[in-house]
Amino acid sequence: MKLGVAAGATAATIVGASVPITGMLEGYPVLTGQAMRYALGAAVLLLVARRLPMPSWRDVPPLLGVVVTGMLGFNAVLIAAQQYAEPGFVAAVMGGAPIALALLSRQRTASAVVGAVVVAAGIVLLSGGGSWHGPGLALALVTMAGEVCFTLFAVGVVRRLGVLGVATWTCILATVIGAVLGTFVGGWRMPDTRQAFALGLLAIVVTALAFGLWYFAVNRLGSDRAGVLIGLMPVSGLATSVLLGAQSLSLVSVIGVSTVALGCVIGLRRSHTPSLDSQAEASSEERTPVTSTIGVIKG
Repeated sequence: MKLGVAAGATAATIVGASVPITGMLEGYPVLTGQAMRYALGAAVLLLVARRLPMPSWRDVPPLLGVVVTGMLGFNAVLIAAQQYAEPGFVAAVMGGAPIALALLSRQRTASAVVGAVVVAAGIVLLSGGGSWHGPGLALALVTMAGEVCFTLFAVGVVRRLGVLGVATWTCILATVIGAVLGTFVGGWRMPDTRQAFALGLLAIVVTALAFGLWYFAVNRLGSDRAGVLIGLMPVSGLATSVLLGAQSLSLVSVIGVSTVALGCVIGLRRSHTPSLDSQAEASSEERTPVTSTIGVIKG
């Protein structure tokens, strides 16, 4: 439990703080840049994993789902969003993912749902610390959807391939797909010093380290409870933006941070009652005639 929380909190903090770093790649070819980032990330993960489990055919669709929506698509939209919104605002909207994860989880608990709602309230307050124009809000919402898919697609396959297995294979797939598509869209270009620094930092810290930590947390806590930790992303994004001078710290932002923290505490509480889905199934079974139940068991 404690290890899962620590891993998830660290991963969320890293990703939130990386939003301004991702902005350093503005103007650089998106797909080929990501191909280089994930190639380096995969190399680091392979050195750590040493032995890589082979995925089965049923593992391929969720792995591709993670890559297309939560990695390549997520980062492309994230870069586009920062052209129309401040980094702190984008990170704040990304923090809305806990509600979606809490509601979509098959084993969601009441505490996780309540915690996610409280986290969302804190995110609303935090969003007042940033601004957007044009399609900035829409792009930030699509970015949030990609964050949700990054977790949901991986829930089942992490149990089969393990944390490092999923993180490594998704990086390998993202490298290949990004390289092929980037050759025709955007092309290849040598990064300058600033862009190379950003790619290296994203590859080693955000990809190799944060991916592994996040999937470890999801495997330990479940997607609903781990999801509330995503609320730490806007907190980290805000802190980074303030340190970089991109925006100022306001009283409303401080209250928002406190609210997010409260939501995380509520969402991570151990539940002594069955999950909401389990309660619904139990209620349904109570209304089902005994003869029907026996028939189902025999069938």
